[in-house]
Amino acid sequence: MKKCIVIYNPTSGHTIKKKLIPRYKALIEKHDYNVQFIATQYKGHAKEIVQHIGYVDLVMSMGGDGTFNEIVYGNSLRKNQLLLAHVPIGTTNDIGRMFGYTDNTDKNIDACLKGEIKTIDIPTINKRPFVYVGGFGKFLSIAYDTTRENKKKYGYLAYVMSGIKDFFTQTKSYEITYTVDGESHKIDASMMMICNATRIAGMNSFFKNVKLDDDLFEVYIVTAKKRLDILRALGLSAFSGPKNVQDVISFRTNNIKLKFKERLKKNWCIDGEKLEINTYTYDIRNTQSIRLMVPKKNVSKLFTK
Repeated sequence: MKKCIVIYNPTSGHTIKKKLIPRYKALIEKHDYNVQFIATQYKGHAKEIVQHIGYVDLVMSMGGDGTFNEIVYGNSLRKNQLLLAHVPIGTTNDIGRMFGYTDNTDKNIDACLKGEIKTIDIPTINKRPFVYVGGFGKFLSIAYDTTRENKKKYGYLAYVMSGIKDFFTQTKSYEITYTVDGESHKIDASMMMICNATRIAGMNSFFKNVKLDDDLFEVYIVTAKKRLDILRALGLSAFSGPKNVQDVISFRTNNIKLKFKERLKKNWCIDGEKLEINTYTYDIRNTQSIRLMVPKKNVSKLFTK
């Protein structure tokens, strides 16, 4: 019988109720797995679990995007990487929605284990992997600034409340030199995102025809400094895509280097969590990939192969 370890965060925005674990365990066992559930005990624990466990046939994340990020990080530190899966039980669940999961955990487990194994590009920022989005600037710290208590109490509305609060704070613009394919450009940026996803912050991605295995990520930079101009740029990008939108620079690449004139006032956000690195230079590139078991629903839309 195959072996599966399920890692879950008991203190995430929406967590697994202990009384439901036997039911989830039985659902996974129907797919010929011997299952062990492990609850994380502190930030970074999921990374440590995956990094140091022996061989198992499948590591399943049951939690939010941040929990899955830790599992991917731990897997990247292994000599022999493991097959992963992600069943969403969080507040926003961008990654889960992208793959076609619903709010029904029972059905999600079944869809996952009846799905396909695909290879997904994993970008890194100064060698720290992230799964679907990394960014800094206006509105980007909302994900990690929103308290766990508010997420439990208000759900997605908690992020909206934080967004309104952030809108009325002063916008900080940063002088950056970015280098892509040997060419350097100097800009002032109020927001930047590196994306490999069709859904970000509960909304569809600005970019069309995003593929998760094409060795490219999407770069989205806003140079507007006034709050209303930033909102206008975001709105037009969401409506028609970022191309030809004033105050927006966008392109696809597999590597970009950034040099800041000053340190960021607030750290980067990666997959909804705070990046602990805060420096003057960032090297972002596609250097890794993972094997991931995903539902069949959106496979043809998300992958080239």
